[in-house]
Amino acid sequence: MNAEELRAEILEKCRAFFAAAHEAKPFVPGQTYIPVTVKSMAAADLVSLVDSSLDLWLTAGRYCRELEATLAPHYGKTTQALLVNSGSSANLVAASSLGAPMLKTLGGKPLEPGDEVITAAAGFPTTVNPIVQNGWKPVFVDVDLATLNALPETIMAAKGPRTRAIMLAHTLGNPFRADILAEFCAKEELYLIEDCCDALGAEIGDRRAGSFGDFATASFYPAHHITTGEGGAVMARSGRLKRVAESIRDWGRDCWCEGGKDNTCNKRFEWELGELPAGYDHKYIYANLGYNLKMTDMQAAVGLSQLSRVDSFIELRRRNYDKLKSGLLASPVLSAALTPVEPTVGTNPSWFGFPMHVAPGLSRHALVRFLENSGVGTRLLFAGNLTRQPAYAGVDYRVVGPLTATDAILERTFWIAVHPLLDDQRIAYMLEMLEAGVHAQAQKRSLEQV
Repeated sequence: MNAEELRAEILEKCRAFFAAAHEAKPFVPGQTYIPVTVKSMAAADLVSLVDSSLDLWLTAGRYCRELEATLAPHYGKTTQALLVNSGSSANLVAASSLGAPMLKTLGGKPLEPGDEVITAAAGFPTTVNPIVQNGWKPVFVDVDLATLNALPETIMAAKGPRTRAIMLAHTLGNPFRADILAEFCAKEELYLIEDCCDALGAEIGDRRAGSFGDFATASFYPAHHITTGEGGAVMARSGRLKRVAESIRDWGRDCWCEGGKDNTCNKRFEWELGELPAGYDHKYIYANLGYNLKMTDMQAAVGLSQLSRVDSFIELRRRNYDKLKSGLLASPVLSAALTPVEPTVGTNPSWFGFPMHVAPGLSRHALVRFLENSGVGTRLLFAGNLTRQPAYAGVDYRVVGPLTATDAILERTFWIAVHPLLDDQRIAYMLEMLEAGVHAQAQKRSLEQV
């Protein structure tokens, strides 16, 4: 057999192996744990992964190129995506691009040390950390408790004389009104970064979340809508911004050759830049402070396979959110004890989880412990109030207005699964355990009052 025949045989064996080794197990209430997030894998993902590994091309290659070419439209971007090794790296690349020296040489206006970037106090650290790491000042604002997102008017009111950018996440797949903020940013000459790590497929009006900002970022961690294991992506509004982001992702180099290629510019030894000797090898000229944050081809192979099923993943997440919400509101016990988070007006979320707030007098701590002990996975809204986290104790930041809703989230908010592997039996059990957890607290209070 030749190499191609052997490859075909190996890949066919992979399909058989997946069927034998990864067969879905039946759900047993009270015994089968319902994780809050899960990767939805198929035989095609394994086949794609193994096909890539047989090339022995261990860095970015043919699968990376194809995924970069097909990914950006899912975020409403026309420039090709840049794959990176995590969603956190995507945020780092996008933010750092706004302060890169190369941006100025390409006609942009880079942020300078001490400039301000407005963000939400309720969220995930790596939406904020790149702001701090670049020497800029985060400006924290409160969010709307009903949607978990900062309102446009709150963001606008936070603008100061040194404000240069806005960097926000579409929280748990529920979009903020990036359309309104994009108009504000254009008027005020501010940059906008949409952190879409939880929001692949979310819509604002008739456009995708990610299509409004100068940059959109994505995460493909196993918890997310599609997975590459570890991985993420950056999508830029323009070729100029993409050029800067690509440099930062690729060690900060001035060269734009793909891996394994040389002299794309046809003047590799003819450049004269900075204080370097004339003709210094362009592959080793660095225009920005950068890193190696690239994705491997094997990761991209899985992502490309997953992307072919992403529409069904998104619809299942929306269906599961709707079923959980209907079940909660139909229960007098649950509707009195828990308030589900609502979609932002004018948007169609791509839900990452089913978030809810516990009523005053009900212990979130006791409820999530009850759920976990009953086999229902839970998560809090990430860091809660970032200004209360130990990591930010020495950070120079500004807070605009009281963080009332953010503190309520810190104390009262949690979420459960909506991932595509949920079925009606699991959803019914989740609702049953929510109601049992609320009853357990009521019974405990009754006994204490006797």
